[in-house]
Amino acid sequence: MRWLSYRVMKALGWRIEGDLPDVPKMVIIGAPHTSNWDFFLFLAVIYHFDIQVKFLGKDTLFRWPFGPMFRKVGGIPVDRAQPGGIVKQVKQAFDTRDEMILVIAPEGTRSAAPRWKSGFVEIAERANVPVVLAGVDAKRKVLTISRAYEVVGGGRAQFMDEVRAFYADKDGINPAGKGPVQIAGERAAS
Repeated sequence: MRWLSYRVMKALGWRIEGDLPDVPKMVIIGAPHTSNWDFFLFLAVIYHFDIQVKFLGKDTLFRWPFGPMFRKVGGIPVDRAQPGGIVKQVKQAFDTRDEMILVIAPEGTRSAAPRWKSGFVEIAERANVPVVLAGVDAKRKVLTISRAYEVVGGGRAQFMDEVRAFYADKDGINPAGKGPVQIAGERAAS
């Protein structure tokens, strides 16, 4: 499936810009998440970099017939009715592994959300792992990978300003599905 996704991505003219940092643990955020096709781009990227990743997905995605496929490519089902313990569970997963790459779509939906879920920042802070940004730019057919960002206590505002700057020119496959790059507790971006 990864190989096929990569070949289709290349045949359709997509390319990848940037490299993953050489660190054993990281959180990669993928945005804008505006289409079901984003999953196939995700598979192409993991094939390109030859990496094993984990990702969180709503538990309903892990039912038959697609559940086994999602688990095979690193999916972890999440019950969104029980959101409080997710950050703690993911931090423990980072603590018990020598290597782990977690990919998160912080919008949490393919529709324009009023703000991003802040879990990726909380996970990075608590697990003491860097955040790497992956951006979908459908106009140019480019998937861009950023450098690693350290998220340290008190540095959220500056970090989020850098995140906004990175995603400013990336509209995703369905531009109408892109919402503001903002997490809970932030003032509205100007």
